[in-house]
Amino acid sequence: MKSGILTLLFAAIVSLLAAPSVGRRESTVDASPVRASVVTRPVATSTFARAIDPAIAEAEGVSADVLQMALGAIQCAITRGDLAAPPTLTLIDYSRPSVEPRLWVFDLSTGRLLFKELVAHGRNSGDNMATRFSDDMNSHQSSLGLFVTGDTYMGSNGYSLRLDGLEPGFNGRARDRAIVMHGAPYVNAALSAAQGRIGRSWGCPALREAVARDVIDTIRGGGVIFSYYPDDMWLTKSRFLGGCA
Repeated sequence: MKSGILTLLFAAIVSLLAAPSVGRRESTVDASPVRASVVTRPVATSTFARAIDPAIAEAEGVSADVLQMALGAIQCAITRGDLAAPPTLTLIDYSRPSVEPRLWVFDLSTGRLLFKELVAHGRNSGDNMATRFSDDMNSHQSSLGLFVTGDTYMGSNGYSLRLDGLEPGFNGRARDRAIVMHGAPYVNAALSAAQGRIGRSWGCPALREAVARDVIDTIRGGGVIFSYYPDDMWLTKSRFLGGCA
């Protein structure tokens, strides 16, 4: 009889001692994945967002909304596996007139603004203001969306940078159309003052000859170009805008 009572008491004591230990182990196991998910999910987005100071960018003429859209598109492209983390962002805002600087190059590791420049649009996209965009062959219009920069070459427009469009239907024919970045004599402030606009390309984002090589060498080989205009079709159909589930 005593032996049975002692056995029951011993079992009860063991149970009481074991319970807190189990509780501690469960708490540790549950907390670890939570901490990991908080740290790992937003790393790329928050890194880009922290790198570029929106207030500094706005002071240089960059729309905060367009900048946020560009950063979101980059993150979406990385998430989809269409893009490796790029070293630079070249932001072109075609909603601005051609006589104003509307191309900015940012170092995405430091957030530093590297260039702020004039940039041409396609001759069939508009005069001073670009309003029409296309990815059609021989359209001589600029294209919208996210591009990744490729290699350089010497062509009819001198030192040039090949671009690959990442958005079929909007810029996917960039290679076939020979849409490249290059320098051009018609991109200059004196010309804009004389005729109310800078010269126009056949769809290429052409730059001032004085800075074209420096810009190209800075962004080539995996940088991204985000070309913006509030075009309803692109804003609605772009594979990189409006979330990336």
